[in-house]
Amino acid sequence: MYRPGPLNLITDVPGLRVGHATDQAVMTGVTSVLCQGDWTGAVDVRGGGPGSRETEALAPENFVDLVHAVVLTGGSVFGLGAADGVTAALSAQNVGLRLSPTSPAIPIVPAAVLHDLGNEGNKAWGLNPPYRDLGMASVAAASMQFELGSVGAGRGAMAGMVKGGIGSASLDLGDGLMVGAIVATNPVGSVFMPDDKTFWAWPFEIDGEFGGIRPGLDVQSNDPLPEQSRLKMAGRLTPGANTTLAVVAVSARLTKAEAKRLAMMAQDGLARAIRPVHAPYDGDTVFALSSREIEIGEGTERLVQLTRLGSAAADCLARAIARGVYCA
Repeated sequence: MYRPGPLNLITDVPGLRVGHATDQAVMTGVTSVLCQGDWTGAVDVRGGGPGSRETEALAPENFVDLVHAVVLTGGSVFGLGAADGVTAALSAQNVGLRLSPTSPAIPIVPAAVLHDLGNEGNKAWGLNPPYRDLGMASVAAASMQFELGSVGAGRGAMAGMVKGGIGSASLDLGDGLMVGAIVATNPVGSVFMPDDKTFWAWPFEIDGEFGGIRPGLDVQSNDPLPEQSRLKMAGRLTPGANTTLAVVAVSARLTKAEAKRLAMMAQDGLARAIRPVHAPYDGDTVFALSSREIEIGEGTERLVQLTRLGSAAADCLARAIARGVYCA
């Protein structure tokens, strides 16, 4: 039976660190995933209202095939400034590409934002949104161990009508293959079944990591948008105001195209944990990272292993979503 890694966090994939920076007064924050060495990256966007930076650089047909960090942040369009802070901090550490001997290091830092501007935090920042500083602070805070719940990019998040937050999970597939996920959960849909206590992700739970609650025999799930959900969501249905942002990572050596397939398969984790998902109101975005450490063979064997990794990434992401809300 497969088990989580020792931390049950995305940082069980060797070479990753995660840093949070939280502004309690603004009720927002930034979460950065930092890559040690040369990592391959890709992205898959399924939501109808995304906000992002550098995602086109990750397209398989484009030149750059390295990623140095991925930033998940609150703040809607203002939050994109967090990637400026992360880029500056990493460049000062000599992390990044060099296109000429005299140029500063150029980190590749894709980012995605969620909308938390409607909460009770103080958004009267005038010409100085806090996100660039929060981005730099998240780099300084980066570690293998990090908090889950209402921190970083998850500080102002909501999951349907309950508190959202940062979640993470991992799975050890053996032979050096580790899979992990981190997520900032802020969807318009619900993470709970109609009984309002059982997570949709319950079949994938390991060792009671998000409460161990199981549905009763009388729980029905055949309405695509239950009346109760329609009523509850009435105040949340603002296009672009809801989003689930995630990063999945593997220790396998993947090409950009294979990493893209990994991200696409991992999106199924959102569908396993949130209902409804990928709505016009959401900006659901999943990044995929490959450390290039473990070879996975060629031909048919390689396709089998990629399928296994993608399925494991979806499971990890479903578990991470539930863990984030549970901890929040």
